[in-house]
Amino acid sequence: MFYIVAVVLIVMFLAAAIRILKEYERGVIFRLGRVIQTKGPGLIILIPVIDKMVKVSLRLVAMDVPSQDVITRDNVSVKVNAVIYFRVMNPTNATVEVENYLFATSQLAQTTLRSVCGQVELDELLAERDKINTRLQEILDMQTDPWGIKVSTVEVKHIDLPEEMQRSMARQAEAERDRRAKVINAEGEYQAATRLADAAEIIRRHPEALQLRYLQTLREISSESNSTTLFPIPIDLISPFIRKTSESS
Repeated sequence: MFYIVAVVLIVMFLAAAIRILKEYERGVIFRLGRVIQTKGPGLIILIPVIDKMVKVSLRLVAMDVPSQDVITRDNVSVKVNAVIYFRVMNPTNATVEVENYLFATSQLAQTTLRSVCGQVELDELLAERDKINTRLQEILDMQTDPWGIKVSTVEVKHIDLPEEMQRSMARQAEAERDRRAKVINAEGEYQAATRLADAAEIIRRHPEALQLRYLQTLREISSESNSTTLFPIPIDLISPFIRKTSESS
């Protein structure tokens, strides 16, 4: 009977004293309420009743930040959500300095997201996400550094605009496309007018080019099946006869 009790006590002692930590885990050891050291990974031996261990994971955490109602600097109400990536760098601080570092980081991310997005205009919020992401990461990393947490990345995922603003932006985009179309059309007309002016200058310097163009036009007309064909006669063809008649007179 004594041996059975001894075996049971030994088994209970080992169960209370031995801990095994995975590669990505660390254990913060409290002895009589005081932090003595951080151990892990591998086999950890504790003093039952006297020692307590708190496990802390060192893996990268991807945390979703719920949608936040934000009023931008130009008084537009939008909903913005994001995702943050962070990891624990100092398990002791993450355990001692803050009660629940996951909850605290989530709340800090929400308030920071509202603050940063509220300081910019809507166009900047839509067009310069990289700048806003960098600003969010810097603020969160600075605030969570005393907790032993490193915020590596912050990404704004989605910006939900009111329907009125979506229709207004659609009209703005349509007006911008119409403006570009008109500019391109005007540029084409300008280039065509420039080419015509160049052609007119060439014809002025070389009048025979007009005769060649006249013969080409006649060929094009004759190749079509027209019931009526008009033959324009250039003045240059009959001007010698007009001069000779004038001289005779």
